[in-house]
Amino acid sequence: MKILVTGATGYIGKRLIPLLVQDGHQVVCAVRNKQRVGNSFQDEEEIEIVEADFLKPETLHTIPKDIDAAYYLIHSMSHTSNDFETMEEECAINFKSRLENTQVQQVIFLSGITNEEKLSKHLRSRKNVEDSLASDNYALTVFKAGIIVGSGSSSFEIIRDLVEKLPIMVAPKWLNTKTQPLAIRDVLAFLSRAVGREELYNTSYDIFGPEILTYKQMLLQFAEVRNLKRTILTVPVMTPKLSSYWLYFVTSTSYKLATNLVDSMGVQIVGKPSDINQLLQVQPLRYKEAVSLAFEKIEQNSIVSSWKDALVSSGRLKDDIHKYVNVPKFGCFVDYKEEEVTDVQRTIDKIWAIGGRTGWYYATFLWRVRGFLDKMVGGIGLRRGRTSETNLEVGDVLDFWRVIYADKSQRKLLLYAEMKLPGEAWLEFKIEDDVLKQTATFRPWGVAGRLYWYSVLPFHGLIFKGMINRLAS
Repeated sequence: MKILVTGATGYIGKRLIPLLVQDGHQVVCAVRNKQRVGNSFQDEEEIEIVEADFLKPETLHTIPKDIDAAYYLIHSMSHTSNDFETMEEECAINFKSRLENTQVQQVIFLSGITNEEKLSKHLRSRKNVEDSLASDNYALTVFKAGIIVGSGSSSFEIIRDLVEKLPIMVAPKWLNTKTQPLAIRDVLAFLSRAVGREELYNTSYDIFGPEILTYKQMLLQFAEVRNLKRTILTVPVMTPKLSSYWLYFVTSTSYKLATNLVDSMGVQIVGKPSDINQLLQVQPLRYKEAVSLAFEKIEQNSIVSSWKDALVSSGRLKDDIHKYVNVPKFGCFVDYKEEEVTDVQRTIDKIWAIGGRTGWYYATFLWRVRGFLDKMVGGIGLRRGRTSETNLEVGDVLDFWRVIYADKSQRKLLLYAEMKLPGEAWLEFKIEDDVLKQTATFRPWGVAGRLYWYSVLPFHGLIFKGMINRLAS
């Protein structure tokens, strides 16, 4: 079958595409920017990549008409816009309009469990998208999942941050809300096995794990898997705003996503039983099994995708990445250093491992201080880390940077700053003729930007000099 996958660079899409190819399907990946797609996808003969922005109907002509099925995996919960509901509805309507002019027979939509009368803003939006996707021209199959447990998922990483950082937690009362966590491998099994199944046409199923747990129980069981002893006290006086700040300062989430998560976590997410497990031969894992398997992936450094790599996790980068590849020169401050390299391959490997747990090779403490200060003013800080310890692709996060260009064969890595700044900043590493060239570029916004540059200039001289020496040696 020829299958369209939207959200192809997202957390679910990146993991689903290889499974579809493995099952013998031809896959069309719809992305806003081809540069966001990993090299592995671009090299696959069975994968076609098209650029399409579902907020811009005029770009959707790139979607071929001869597709047989499509996955709708677009969501905007962590988007910086306050009106993500309108954005999600608009995307769904534009998707439906285009798909109705193709040969598609089935659309598969991954949503959230919406069985309670009072829903969060996020879950109301998911329900509205489902209504918007319904069509007389194709069959709609809807899977409604609760908390997804897997390496790189937002819920997994947030729980991990809380458990590993806080021996004692004074937490809000929504930790007593019930939910049914589901392993990412089970989500992917439901999605991949449903394509082309006519008995699932125009149906909707809740998909969930075998246990009903509170968020507090999830935290404590997570701690057991990690061999950590944790104490959790819940208090009724913590307001939603305080709860959001609590998540924001302790975990790797953005404040906008924290706000939406707190809104959703007050809603019970318990699924309605059905025969879908038997139909698709899926036996969902228990929660502790799912957590253990996620850490196996982390320890093997084989995390395929992470929610943090989505552009909406950024507070600054709102446009297509390719617009930032050409570093400006006019009106910019530049810190340029070069150093002869003793072992080119070793230096490249060091560059590709920079940040995250590895650190910045010199004065990493000062980088952490800068990250802390950024977080204090509402920025992202260093909490995002990096998805892979050794690999970098365009669009990946790297602490408070975003990867704009990464090509080992060209010996070049370009990063764009996403911390709070009165301007824009780039950091480039490039090796030419066995010489490492390191360039930090800052384009200031007005007087504040210029004052900022001169205030940090003494630290730049120390940090950047030490860093290039360590990389080159």
